[in-house]
Amino acid sequence: MTHDHDLVLRPTAAQTEAALNPPPGRSGGDLVVETLAGLGATTVFGLPGQHALGMFDALRRSDLRYIGLRVENNAGFAADAYGRITGEAAPLLLSTGPGALTSLAALQEAAAASAPVLAISSQVPTAGLGGGRHGYLHELPDQSASFRGVVKSVHTVRAQSQIPSAIEAAWKSALTAPHGPVWVEIPQDVLLAETSVPVVTGGDAFPEELPPRPELTAVAAHLLSSASRPAIIAGGGVVRADASGKLRQLAERLSAPVVTTYGGKGAFPWTHPLSLRSWLEDRHTTDFLEDADVLLVVGSGLGELSSNYHTFRPRGRVIQIEADLGKLESNHPALGIHADARLALQALLETIEGIREDVSAPGRVREVLDRVRTRIDSQELTLEQDLLASIRRALPSRASSFWDMTILSYWAWSAFDPEHPNTMHSAQGSGGLGYAFPAALGAAVADPTQPVLAVSGDGGALYSIAELATARQHDLDVTWLIVDDGGYGILREYMTDAFGETAGTELTRPDFVALAESFGVPATRTSPETLTADLTKSLAASGPSVVVLPAVLRMFAPTHL
Repeated sequence: MTHDHDLVLRPTAAQTEAALNPPPGRSGGDLVVETLAGLGATTVFGLPGQHALGMFDALRRSDLRYIGLRVENNAGFAADAYGRITGEAAPLLLSTGPGALTSLAALQEAAAASAPVLAISSQVPTAGLGGGRHGYLHELPDQSASFRGVVKSVHTVRAQSQIPSAIEAAWKSALTAPHGPVWVEIPQDVLLAETSVPVVTGGDAFPEELPPRPELTAVAAHLLSSASRPAIIAGGGVVRADASGKLRQLAERLSAPVVTTYGGKGAFPWTHPLSLRSWLEDRHTTDFLEDADVLLVVGSGLGELSSNYHTFRPRGRVIQIEADLGKLESNHPALGIHADARLALQALLETIEGIREDVSAPGRVREVLDRVRTRIDSQELTLEQDLLASIRRALPSRASSFWDMTILSYWAWSAFDPEHPNTMHSAQGSGGLGYAFPAALGAAVADPTQPVLAVSGDGGALYSIAELATARQHDLDVTWLIVDDGGYGILREYMTDAFGETAGTELTRPDFVALAESFGVPATRTSPETLTADLTKSLAASGPSVVVLPAVLRMFAPTHL
């Protein structure tokens, strides 16, 4: 009797000949790029370094496209965005020690946002592994230990024959729900030495599926069918799983209002009659969700930003669908379903019988949005709302936008309509500065058919100003909007509210227009009145551009205090 797992693919005569007589002059670095190509990678990001030169020399002999950035952290942000846009694992090539460690903040963001990034770093020579102090350049007692608390999995290679399998395992890990960054490290001597390992001709690293347990979806379907006031919170897991269509089907079948988290922007149509939009930092929305007798949370851990700073106290039954096991019931007791959002929503659609009609649901949604609008309008914040409207008018419908940690971004989380799923991205996963522009560069590489917008404050912009050279070198269609308010605007506001005065928030900054032009990047100084026209022109032009908006913005009043 023959079992499927007993079957193996027999090599052809040509494959056998090629394996027995691999071409000369290949190194361990060639095994890296051959494996990546065999897995389907076409583009890699990174920064060369002395220990990693074996990989970069091999790139020269491959068909992989290399996008080199000027700072490792920015290269990580670019790979993060490439992974978000394509759904593929984005290779990130790094060097040992300082180069590797500089990528940590970017990998933390990728982990928080479930972006698939395959980081491959060099290591000190094999003789230096194991914690001894040999004094190699860039040496750390245990480099991988710096990454274990950040990435999904760590893979250390000690011999050339391990390279293909280690990279395949990491690739599979990065793309198994929840997506995330992974870490592979390979010693310098392993990368540089000539290899007799045959050419890597393919890869088989299909990610494992994460289906829901049927007994749990049966209970969830019963609860939702029986609910009188169901509601849904849709998080980033819906976007990552490409499950927006299934979410809409379920919401309409249940007549359930939907609010999207900041990571889930675009998961549900903004103008749909059941859309509560993204006003999570608003007590009216919080009250509405607390009143639901059954609350379905899909692809969200209900963390700080998704729970109105942990003031959310659900009174009804909670059903939580989450691919990250660590987030399941981490903040609220629930019927926890450990599953990919797409598979779980499909299971619910197949299990729930009939349609629950509630003609009052759209009216209740409008009432909440009207209360939110009244609250915001009472604070005389028309400048901020007008700026978002100006950006929306200028940005093509299918174009992606990337937002740094700046006041206008905080507004956008709640009030900006991305129009389509997976087109609005920000650094709110881990909350670090400098994300927007390098991430936008990665998105432009991933999809060159659409212009990309990056939005930063002047403080965040200086984290990634060197990437103007990258944008120019690769002629990427990214428009960078820099809101120049002379400092760390959101921290200025926080400190003023908390302490009555500020410290460390005011910044000397360059003439951003002149600085951009020194890189050969056209730049414009705009105003609130001309922003739509200036952005429209910049987004329509090929290549990179910068638009500088001098403006001091304010946040809407919080409701969680």
